[in-house]
Amino acid sequence: MFGNIHEECGVFGIYSGNTANVASDTYYGLFALQHRGQESCGIAVNDRGVITVHKDVGIVNDVFTKEALASLGTGQMAVGHVRYGTT
Repeated sequence: MFGNIHEECGVFGIYSGNTANVASDTYYGLFALQHRGQESCGIAVNDRGVITVHKDVGIVNDVFTKEALASLGTGQMAVGHVRYGTT
């Protein structure tokens, strides 16, 4: 049934019932998925409907410096991706 799917990227999401540092947890999730894509990455944090995004070309530990992670703030949800270059 799924034999024809050839996805190459990685996606990680997290939800917290309370406001938390979901960006940091998403960072570690993406770091674990880095083998799924090394072209670019991004994280979006939802804090009560306000969404903050950071994305760039490069690998996870280069794109998400301490300052970049701090700029995402805290929230209840986050989603992140690592991208593998496709045509």
